[in-house]
Amino acid sequence: MGIVIANIIAIYRRELQSYFVSPLAYGIAGIFWFISGLFLVMILIGPGGILPTVAAYDVQGQQLGVPVPPIDVPYEFIRAFLDRISWLLLFILPILSMGLYAEERKRGTLELLATSPVTNWAVAVGKLLGVLTFFITMVLPLLGFEVIAISDSNPPMSPVIPILGHVGLILLAAAILSLGMFISSLTDSTLLSAVLTFVVVILLLLIDSISKAIPGLLGESLAHLSLLKHYNTLIQGIFDSSAFILFISYIILGIFLTAQSIDALRFQRQ
Repeated sequence: MGIVIANIIAIYRRELQSYFVSPLAYGIAGIFWFISGLFLVMILIGPGGILPTVAAYDVQGQQLGVPVPPIDVPYEFIRAFLDRISWLLLFILPILSMGLYAEERKRGTLELLATSPVTNWAVAVGKLLGVLTFFITMVLPLLGFEVIAISDSNPPMSPVIPILGHVGLILLAAAILSLGMFISSLTDSTLLSAVLTFVVVILLLLIDSISKAIPGLLGESLAHLSLLKHYNTLIQGIFDSSAFILFISYIILGIFLTAQSIDALRFQRQ
């Protein structure tokens, strides 16, 4: 077990280091921060934003002399911001995951990796942890802006809601990256890997809407597979064990399929 953990750590460090020396990774991070910042500003003070809307309600209430229902501004902000970020992940994560194995195939090092004494699932876990850690470092600066935005809320916001929301964001990212890693192991084209990952993730995010058009047990079953449905549950501050189970299942499925894909390559080489 100690050897396996050491192998995972070695692969993890190698993969993480490759992101921090990659100009493409820094470009992706810059785009992510820029668009996320625009989302944050638009949600707070943009046309139709939360603060102008609340101010308009207050003015309307004073003019009509009627009480205005209170609006939980911090809650609405966190929920709306994390919702926008989830759609941004559709474009960012396929680009991050596209080179996990496709680049190895292109450079001819995947054969060496497949025939090495390191188990395929250990390599997959190490690679997934590496790209997920890089994504988390991209999210960390956003936390500072969110804290500033909700720090003066009265009464103070319960930490449960943002914690559940960001845990859901990381689990959603891990699930998408895991599936993207499997797709990357099937081709030596990074562009094709990114496009296929984007298509698969779109289907998994929208499967809830598709299931509503399918009557009966099949429609209900498909609804439970929706990433977006379970993610929305978590960003609303609702603890749902089925959401955690679903995300972890997708993560394990991606790792398993990746290991099987590399096993098939190893069999072909033998």
